[in-house]
Amino acid sequence: MKAVVLLDFWASPFGQRCRIALAEKGVEYEYREENILGAKSPLLLKSNPVYKKIPVLIHDGKPVCESLIIVQYIDEAWPDRAPLLPADPYARAQARFWADFVDMKVRSPYADASHEFDSCSSLRIATNNCAQPVCSQHPLTLFFMYQFFEYGSRLWKLKGEAQAAAKEEFILILKLLEGELGAKKYFGGDAFGFVDIALAPFVSWFYSYETCAGFSIEEAAPKVAAWGKRCMDRKSVANAVSHPDKIYEMVGVLKKKFGVE
Repeated sequence: MKAVVLLDFWASPFGQRCRIALAEKGVEYEYREENILGAKSPLLLKSNPVYKKIPVLIHDGKPVCESLIIVQYIDEAWPDRAPLLPADPYARAQARFWADFVDMKVRSPYADASHEFDSCSSLRIATNNCAQPVCSQHPLTLFFMYQFFEYGSRLWKLKGEAQAAAKEEFILILKLLEGELGAKKYFGGDAFGFVDIALAPFVSWFYSYETCAGFSIEEAAPKVAAWGKRCMDRKSVANAVSHPDKIYEMVGVLKKKFGVE
C-alpha cells in the first residue's frame, strides 16, 4: 500500500473533490474503487466504521473521512504546495462558509439514491422529511443548504408545477453563488482554491439538471457557467470529474428507479 490511498467511487463528486485537491498539490496516491451499492471492502469498513462511506483518505495508515475535511487535511499536510485555503483567518472562514453552502445545496441526485457518499450533512431526500444532521451547523446555513439539496434533486424527480417551483429555487441559489463569485476569476480571487474544489465536481451534473428541467444555467447564472468552464480548463478538474453524458445516463436509471418515467 502506498503512503496515500483514496477509497472512492468513480461518480462521487465528493471523492472528486479529494482527487482535485491531491492533483493540485501534486501528491501521488493509490486510487481504490469501492462498490458502494454492494459489499463494502474490509478496508472501508475499518477506515470509516462510523459512516462506512466514501471518500476516505488514508495517509500513513491513518484514515481521514468526509470530503471537505479531507481537502482541508490535504492542504495542511502538504503546506508547501499550492495553498487551497487563504492565509487570512477571515478569508478562510468565508471560504469554509461557502464550501459548506455548496456541500449541502449542490448535491448530486446519485447521492440521494445511494446514501453512500459524504455523511457530514446527512440530509436525506428519499422522503420529504429532513433528517437530523449528524454535524453541528449554523441553523440558517442548514436551512438554505437543505433547500438546494431538495430542489436540485426535484429537478429530475418532479414534473409540472412542482418541478417549475423547484427550478425557481434552484436558480435563486445559483444566483446567490453568482453574487459571491462576482467579477472574480475564482471564488477566492485569482487563485483556484477551497470553494472552487467544493463546487467544481457538480459542474458535470448541471447538464442533467438543465435537460430534465428545461432551463439554461448559462442564461440564469452566466458568471457561474463561465467559472465552470474555467475550472474544466484546469487539468486537475478535467481529470477528476465525470463526463456530463455519463451522469445523465445515471440520472436516467434513477428516474426509472423512482418511477419518474
